[in-house]
Amino acid sequence: MGNTSGDDKILSYEDVVLRRSDLDILNGPNFLNDRVIEFYLSFLSTVHSSPTISLIPPSIAFWISNCPDTEYLKDFVKPLNLRDKDLLIFPVNDNTNVEVAEGGLHWSLLVYYKEANTFVHHDSFMGVNKWSAKDLFKAVSPFVSNGDASYKECTDTPQQKNGYDCGVFLLAIARVICEWFSAGGMKNRDELWFTNVKETLPDLVNHLREEILGLIKRLMSEGASK
Repeated sequence: MGNTSGDDKILSYEDVVLRRSDLDILNGPNFLNDRVIEFYLSFLSTVHSSPTISLIPPSIAFWISNCPDTEYLKDFVKPLNLRDKDLLIFPVNDNTNVEVAEGGLHWSLLVYYKEANTFVHHDSFMGVNKWSAKDLFKAVSPFVSNGDASYKECTDTPQQKNGYDCGVFLLAIARVICEWFSAGGMKNRDELWFTNVKETLPDLVNHLREEILGLIKRLMSEGASK
């Protein structure tokens, strides 16, 4: 076996194992990988620990969207108890090849809000993930509603100014929506969390990489291993 000490494990958090290379990804102008996305979504799940909120890991969202066997998919999603959730957050990736791990070139976010029976897609780069999001919507919709859920593209989603911050936007939007929901949310079905995202996101994405790095280092220093 080759020497893997250059990319050793640095933190175990919930079901996520982070490696030293993940710190490099956060430090530089790089595309966020599945591990970093899953880590921060898992952290948000502990901060907003309501049984009615579920932040779905990238690998599970990907399989729901791309599973070729409908009967197997029914068994796969059953433990997720999707119908019991009021808020579901799914990372969307444009990879369609189930044989390629961590493939794809773009992240976006699909949200289901039960009160409005609506899926909302937030894309920080001109809606390029629209078809991937619609595929996920079609695949998961029967498991969260009676097949009558609506789909909406949020055209007011703030846009990234480079080719690598899509994952940061995904995580920032997920955080804003979780905070909106935990604070009671607005009952206006047209407005929802859209103003919160539009007003809060530009500043949040500017420092979120640094904030996640600080969080990881703090957990490392505390010897967190869950």
